[in-house]
Amino acid sequence: MIHLEFYRLSQHSQQLPVDQRKVFIAQQKKYLHELRLKHLSHYVGKELQATDLVKTPHGKPYLAAHSLEFNHSHSAKHYVLAVSRQQHHLGVDVEDLDRNVNFDALARHAFHPAEYALWQSLDYDTQLWFRIWTVKEAMLKASGLGIRLSLNTLNTQIHPEQNSGTLIDERLGTFAFQSLQVGGAMVSIAWKSGLGCGEFQIPRLELHIHDQIVLVEPNENHPK
Repeated sequence: MIHLEFYRLSQHSQQLPVDQRKVFIAQQKKYLHELRLKHLSHYVGKELQATDLVKTPHGKPYLAAHSLEFNHSHSAKHYVLAVSRQQHHLGVDVEDLDRNVNFDALARHAFHPAEYALWQSLDYDTQLWFRIWTVKEAMLKASGLGIRLSLNTLNTQIHPEQNSGTLIDERLGTFAFQSLQVGGAMVSIAWKSGLGCGEFQIPRLELHIHDQIVLVEPNENHPK
């Protein structure tokens, strides 16, 4: 099971002058870190302090005294926190689907040649672009390397008709991923996986949107 805490963020900053916008963004970042700590406290069953979070040598935060796995991400309009007791090395990324971006320029810079060819073959589909982008980001965050690995050297091996898949990379190991569209955002989650008998499976995702809970069933047609 992977729990996803999903929030829509205030767009108040868009109407502020530049100097006030910086203050707002800093306050929002502080709020999101407090929100993350609140949710993690709930999942471990005790009140945590900021000092309970430490970082790996590459800067990925984790709980020193608990096995609970987590990762978070935010865009201009959304925030998501992924939490799991069963899955290891979690990574998550969220992007706004109405984001103003030069799709082709970024794809040429960040996509693996195979990913770019697939995107071209599907008439530059924007949904696929966001899936590739968020899976790639989630995968790098799950591995703990972040941007230390060149984006265009990582092939997510995404299938155009599946929302889940696996990635085998000699530098990272074997990871699985799942993508889903939530309102106006694309969310992708990645985690450490295996390919042995009984090792590979897509876990159930429990998506919390405010006070609502939506269960996302595993993709049964996932290609092995």
